[in-house]
Amino acid sequence: MTPQGKLDLDPEAVRTARRLAARAAEPVIRMARTHTTVSVERALLRLAGLSGADDGGRPWANHLADAVRDQVGLEHGVALPVWDALNTGPHGSLAGLARAAAAGRVRFRLPTGTDAAHATAAATAAARAGITRIDRRRAERDALLRRLPTGDAADPPRPLVYLIVATGDIYEDIPQAQAAAREGADVVAVIRSTGQSLLDFVPEGATREGYAGTYATQENFRLMRAALDEVSHELGRYVRLTNYASGLCMPEIATLAGLERLDMMLNDCMYGIIFRDINPRRTFIDQRFSRQIHARAGIVINTGEDNYLTTADAVDAAHTVVVSQLLNERFGHEAGLTDAQLGLGHAFEIDPSVPESFRLELAHAQLVRELFPGAPLKYMPPTKHMTGNIFAGYLLDAFFNLAGVLTGQSIILIGMMTEGIHTPWLSDRDLALENVRYVRDACGRLAEDFVPRPGGFIAERARRVLAESVDLLARIGDEGLLTAIADGTFGVTRRPPDGGKGLDGVVARADGYVNPAIEILDTEDPHAARAHEEEVPA
Repeated sequence: MTPQGKLDLDPEAVRTARRLAARAAEPVIRMARTHTTVSVERALLRLAGLSGADDGGRPWANHLADAVRDQVGLEHGVALPVWDALNTGPHGSLAGLARAAAAGRVRFRLPTGTDAAHATAAATAAARAGITRIDRRRAERDALLRRLPTGDAADPPRPLVYLIVATGDIYEDIPQAQAAAREGADVVAVIRSTGQSLLDFVPEGATREGYAGTYATQENFRLMRAALDEVSHELGRYVRLTNYASGLCMPEIATLAGLERLDMMLNDCMYGIIFRDINPRRTFIDQRFSRQIHARAGIVINTGEDNYLTTADAVDAAHTVVVSQLLNERFGHEAGLTDAQLGLGHAFEIDPSVPESFRLELAHAQLVRELFPGAPLKYMPPTKHMTGNIFAGYLLDAFFNLAGVLTGQSIILIGMMTEGIHTPWLSDRDLALENVRYVRDACGRLAEDFVPRPGGFIAERARRVLAESVDLLARIGDEGLLTAIADGTFGVTRRPPDGGKGLDGVVARADGYVNPAIEILDTEDPHAARAHEEEVPA
């Protein structure tokens, strides 16, 4: 193997790609640092311990943030008016204040002088308490990862096997998740109910009705974490839990995930923009805070580049996947994520009728592996070209599993031969797990022996995709990332900067803006004080 890896990529081209990605990302980072959103402000309230909802299901965090916004605006954040009201009024808790605010019994103000200093100190103490709870949950994970495996069990070989449950009923999800773990799943994802990303509030409590998924709530997180901890001790290996931090409540859901010790979260910088028509500005501001929380919580993010290939051609648009990965890397690093937390996404989505399709897949997968050697890459199975022929689908999934092993992927979502036909039965999942177990066990460390021929088809295809990525990043740097998104660069879907849902929740920060959670997350290294950091090895 050459110093540049199996593909002999030009190191200067790789450095240029990262430099151009940083240039393209910088204006968006500046925007995120100078603006807030209603969800960022509500996340501070949740971090400070505010939970619950009124009889109609509207969260107290929404009531309180809305009352502040209506009376004094959010330009200075919620911290000053909320903790000033707690300091000077008869309300003994955030919950009491929120109930009174919802009833119209609170008059908020922007305190100055000593009152402002006292409010800031109280808000900082509350935010610190929430972050300390997240730190403790991270320490719990570290302790479990050190203590498990036990007995004769072994830490799972890579790639980790990632499986989805999605009944809509958390009490049905739990036995399915535990059964999947017993059959070999290393990561269980509770896919979110369709449409939740468009809700500008987080539902409360355990939920039993969801469409094509289960609502992401703090109680559902708690229940599933406890269930997977139970089966982890039974099996002698730690089973990881995934959910979704995306949509209009991305910062809040990230906060709840940290408080309930989730291990991975779907968290992409552009997915909500392109596929859910959420305003670009809202999304980029929210994703910075959410990633700061993930960094602090030790959560591995999963990005969503695989989705681009469901709407764009997987060969022609291969370079847009790499560009998005480089942007996600830059945004992630700026927010404090380490390489070991960057579960960058890509997918096995080339039309199988295309000549040399498997060689093309190997070229793309190996390119991503070498561009991000320290990242726990998440490789997604074929979906777009699953025809309903379950035998062909099962074979195609086996080729996907083989590509994942050959190119050293870190996490693979198991493919279902019934993809696109119906929600998979337990028997479908069992067969899919059997497929990936066979390939992973039979191949062993075959990746060590897979070295593409220098100058051959795979190496040349990878270099071409990298060159196209550099060209696109240069154009984005000149024109602006928001313009590129508006032009349909990613996923062939056009999303203008001032369109989509949630723009009315974006607020420019005024001089004197206070959010102690952001202050703590901006100024403290989330990894420095920890004696042990669990990483998903690449």
